[in-house]
Amino acid sequence: MIEPTLNYVTCPGAAQQASTGSVRSDHRMAYWEWNATGNPAHPHVVVCVHGLTRQGRDFDVLARALASHARVICPDVAGRGQSEWLADPLHYAVPQYAMDMLLLLQQLQQQGPITTLDWVGTSMGGLIGMGLAGQPQLPLPAPIRRLVLNDVGPSLEWAALQRIASYVGQPVHFDNLEQAAASLRVISAGFGPHTDAQWLALTAPMLKPLPEGGLGLHYDPAIGVALRAMTEQDAARGEALIWQLYDQIKAKTLLLHGAQSDLLTAATAQAMQQRGPRAQCVTLENVGHAPTLVAADQVQVVRDFVLGRE
Repeated sequence: MIEPTLNYVTCPGAAQQASTGSVRSDHRMAYWEWNATGNPAHPHVVVCVHGLTRQGRDFDVLARALASHARVICPDVAGRGQSEWLADPLHYAVPQYAMDMLLLLQQLQQQGPITTLDWVGTSMGGLIGMGLAGQPQLPLPAPIRRLVLNDVGPSLEWAALQRIASYVGQPVHFDNLEQAAASLRVISAGFGPHTDAQWLALTAPMLKPLPEGGLGLHYDPAIGVALRAMTEQDAARGEALIWQLYDQIKAKTLLLHGAQSDLLTAATAQAMQQRGPRAQCVTLENVGHAPTLVAADQVQVVRDFVLGRE
C-alpha cells in the first residue's frame, strides 16, 4: 500500500508561530503527494481540497484509487494539519486560499509540465475550486478540465453556516484517539455511515498532542473568526459573486449531493444542473454534509469521472 510524501510551498501572507508567538511575512502550506505512476512529474495532476475544519489526509482512500493514473495532491489549507497558522484570522478566507493554490500549482509546474488538471473539492475546497475554475484570466498551468464539487454550490444555507460556526474553533481536549473519534462522530453525523476502522482513520490526522497532555484538534481555532463575523447580508453578497464564477466555469463538472445535506439544497443542486457548466449531479442517500469519499461507491463515482469513464 503506497503512502504519500509531505511537501511544502511558501506563500505570501504573514504566519503566526504558535509556539513562540513570532510573526513571519510568509507562511508554508503543506501538501500530501500521492504518485504510483512511476513518473515523479506525471503531467496529469488531480488536486483534492478538504472542508473548513479538515485536512488533506481526508482523501487517503480516493488518492490511493487515483495514484496509479496521476499525481494526486492533497493540501492542508493554511491553518490546518501540517500547514502554518496565519497571523491575521480574517485572512482565513477563499481569496487567500486560492492564491496559495496558485502558488502550489506553479511549484508543481516547475517540477514537471502539467498538461491535465482536475480538481476535487469538498465544501470549502469546492468553493476554492469554483474560484479558480471560474476566472479564466488566472495564471493556471492548465485549465481545470474536470471539477468535482462535493456537497457545495454557490448557494449555502444560512442555518447550516450558523451550525458550523457554533462549533468551529471551540476548545476541546481528548484523553485518547478513541474518545476523540467518538466525539467527532457526533458532530460529523452528516458524513454518513462508516465502520469503526474507517472513522478512526479519518480522525487520527485531525489530532495533535497538547502541551498539557492529551489531544486537541489540528487546526488554528481562529479559522472560525471570519465565519462568525459574517452576516446574512454578507452571505447573500458572496452567493451572488459565486454564482457569477460558477456561470463562467468551462470545466466538465460533477456535483455530489448528500441527500440529507443541510448546506446544499436540492433546489440549488437542480439550478447547478441547468446553468453554468450544467453539472452532472449524483445524489448520495443516507449522507448529509459532506460525503467523505471513503465508501467504495463514492470513490468509484469520482474515480470514473476524473478518469473519463463515467
